[in-house]
Amino acid sequence: MANRPRKLTPKPQGKIKIKRISKKSARKSQRGNWLASSLAIALLGTSAAVVGLFGWGSFLFIFNPEKFAWFNRLLPEWARISLSNYERPQTILEIESDIGKKGQVVDKSLPLTKDDTAFLLPIFQKRPNCQSDCNELIELRVYQRSDELEFQSLAEKYYYLATQLPITGPDEAFVIAPFADATNENPGSSIELPLTEVKRFEGETPSPGIWFFLRGQRIIGTNAIAYGHIVHYHPQRHNLRLMLSWTSPNGQLPQWQQVTNGGTKELVVNQTVALEPQLYVYQVKPSKTTANPIQLELLSLTPPALRNQAYQEALMIARSGLWTPAYSWLQFIKKQQKGKIPNSAQAQIDLIRLHSQLTKSQAEKTWASPNQEVLANLIDGRWTKALQVFEASPQNAQEIATLLRGDNGRLWSRVDAALRVNPNRLEVQAWGALILAAQDGHSKANSWLKTKTKSQDSLTYIAGLLRQLNGEMVTKPTIQHPSRIIGSAQLITQVNPSDWLSKPDIQKTSNKWYQIQVSTFHDGKRWLNSPFANLKLPKTSPEKYLWEILGINSDPTIQIIPQTNNEQQTITATSKAVQLRNGKLSILAAITNTEIQPTTSRQLLALTTNALEWVQPFPITLNQLHQQDQKRAKSILPTLWRSLQASGQIPKGDVPKPQIILQRLGHWPVQTIDLTGNRQPEVILTISTEAIASVKSSIKITQKNKNKQSPRTIILSDGGKLIYNEFSKNTKQTLTAIAKLSEQNFPTLLVEKDNKYTIRRWSDKNQRFE
Repeated sequence: MANRPRKLTPKPQGKIKIKRISKKSARKSQRGNWLASSLAIALLGTSAAVVGLFGWGSFLFIFNPEKFAWFNRLLPEWARISLSNYERPQTILEIESDIGKKGQVVDKSLPLTKDDTAFLLPIFQKRPNCQSDCNELIELRVYQRSDELEFQSLAEKYYYLATQLPITGPDEAFVIAPFADATNENPGSSIELPLTEVKRFEGETPSPGIWFFLRGQRIIGTNAIAYGHIVHYHPQRHNLRLMLSWTSPNGQLPQWQQVTNGGTKELVVNQTVALEPQLYVYQVKPSKTTANPIQLELLSLTPPALRNQAYQEALMIARSGLWTPAYSWLQFIKKQQKGKIPNSAQAQIDLIRLHSQLTKSQAEKTWASPNQEVLANLIDGRWTKALQVFEASPQNAQEIATLLRGDNGRLWSRVDAALRVNPNRLEVQAWGALILAAQDGHSKANSWLKTKTKSQDSLTYIAGLLRQLNGEMVTKPTIQHPSRIIGSAQLITQVNPSDWLSKPDIQKTSNKWYQIQVSTFHDGKRWLNSPFANLKLPKTSPEKYLWEILGINSDPTIQIIPQTNNEQQTITATSKAVQLRNGKLSILAAITNTEIQPTTSRQLLALTTNALEWVQPFPITLNQLHQQDQKRAKSILPTLWRSLQASGQIPKGDVPKPQIILQRLGHWPVQTIDLTGNRQPEVILTISTEAIASVKSSIKITQKNKNKQSPRTIILSDGGKLIYNEFSKNTKQTLTAIAKLSEQNFPTLLVEKDNKYTIRRWSDKNQRFE
């Protein structure tokens, strides 16, 4: 019997344990699975969206790559994607043909590179319902030459569109705003005015990039107002950017010029209306945007860049329109600060200087009409001169009254600022009354005037001016010549009335007194200098005689200018008495602004408002002088070096070659101005001990020189001769300022010696300052 196969059965491996799962654990497990599933679904959905986005972007990039030009420009240059394979370059004729098909026209292209690889193309469109000059600028395009071999080998030049900028003109309200403000005309509308011209700025302009101006014109009466935009092209970024909109009521185009000493030219927009100056200066500054690394920033007088009371007051009168008085005041402040002015403050001073140059040139012109001459002098702060013209022109009183009546507040702003600085100036009080009388009537003018002066003589004199303004032919007392006095003031604690020709009232214990020793003054005809041995006093009323020739009968105020804790403060004093002894002329003056407490007894500078006009030539370096005039620079360098050797400032020895001296001294600042009247400028160097120390690191400064804190000055003639030297061992004087006295043809030196201030003028006879 055959063996039957056995049925195999698995052997048991042991008991199987069954674990019971609680309901709580089951719920946790289900929640975890749900979260994991949700996360997985979200990740899958996001991935699908990203893939879809990139897919759609790739589709657009392939079939419409120009849509990605904005993104491409955000990438660094090494990571940019070339789009030139996706658009066919065109010849200039093809470009013009395509533009013409749209009803547009092109103007002459402007090259952007010397090798003709890029150009700017202005595109215009004809304005509807237009009879003349109808083409209006609507777009700027930049084209770059193709660098692909297949197009380089062709005879024609092929170009790609690199960037484009749509253009619209500025609003009419913006364009005529300066003119409307000055003439009270209609302020204009929001209609965009057309632009008709594109030009590149000629000459040197700030880098990087290329600067263009767009221009249009708007006629109002006889005025042709120019307006437009400033556009900048950055060649590395292929970026066109609108930087600034501008308008000029006098039709002048913006100009790049060196206004400050920062090394980069500034953009000047002239918004002067008639004789009222308004210059806007824009500096090229770094920008925070990535599209363009630079921007145009307006140079402003607010806030003041220097925490100094006198500096802030000077900026206040500049903002009122008194540019020249403000600039003169600032030059003196700079001298008192020993030239330690921050760049931001110097930029504000340069802005004021730019306006002052304009107002001074207007005031010095010969005018055909007295009313224009009056206006030019008032704008420049020449109150006395303007009053003289008014008094000499009674037949033009109505024209001058019309001029004052049409003032929009700019002249009154000047009057207000001048009286805040010196409330006792008769000429300013007179013009304030004349303006009020022309605009609001004589009653208001008289009421205002009585709040400004209690002097019956002043009230009588100004009343005669008001009658002349009203067309009355009256006999008026002639105004005395303005006081022009320069001297040194010293604080005194005791006053003996018997020492003075005029008996001062010393009973007012609140008064603090200064004794002013006069060094020079103008008697109405000429300048007289101390000692005044030839000044003979009459037997009767000698004090009245002195008051008249000094001019203090018309304006008794005098300014005393100390320096306390490096803070410039001007003290206003009033002349109370005079004295002449042994050729020495003195004035006793009482402080009127009692809130300022004098703290020093040393001699201080004293002068009247009309005494002089500060002169501050624009500084350049010796290197710049050498670039401008090599012959002059080479003639003065050896003389300068020998002067420093003779004074012991640097070791004696052979004088180096001019090139070597220039390497060591080339960074020193110099000023050039005609001081001798020969119409050739002298060279002025004001040198500090720190500057001398920097000539050569091995040169040691003696202890005596270390203690010399004040800068010292050397002046060299146009032929290289030394004509003024404060490094001389015998000299004890210091040049304080350069100033121009009235009725003098060229500037003089204001120097301090033995704590006294005197004027030094050039003598042709003796060939020196004396």
